[in-house]
Amino acid sequence: MATPVVPQFRSGSQTTSSTSQSVINETITSYQYRTGYSYAASGHNVKATLDSINPTATTQTSQTVGGVNFSWTSPNLESIPRWQIVSEGAAFSIQETLITPGLDTVTNITRTITTSQTSETTSTFGQ
Repeated sequence: MATPVVPQFRSGSQTTSSTSQSVINETITSYQYRTGYSYAASGHNVKATLDSINPTATTQTSQTVGGVNFSWTSPNLESIPRWQIVSEGAAFSIQETLITPGLDTVTNITRTITTSQTSETTSTFGQ
């Protein structure tokens, strides 16, 4: 026959602690595309030989970068205005800026997120 077990204490407590940690490594890559073009000109003592200083557009071109398909419109460089000096012998300046379409910038963000969680359980008992 089995003998019963009789505890030799009247009360007590037990504390259990558990800790978990999670580490997430994340990489975000962002591509910015310019799908049109920009032409600007400035100066003094010069004038365009054409009535318009806007270059005409050519056909669209397509490209795939990083799995992303995109297309853009480029200027016809033959239609960029030609410039002539207004008062020969005088000082002059000319500045032309042509920003073409295509991949503009690539941004890479790498970060690590570390989280930890601790839980504590206390059991109190008595007889």
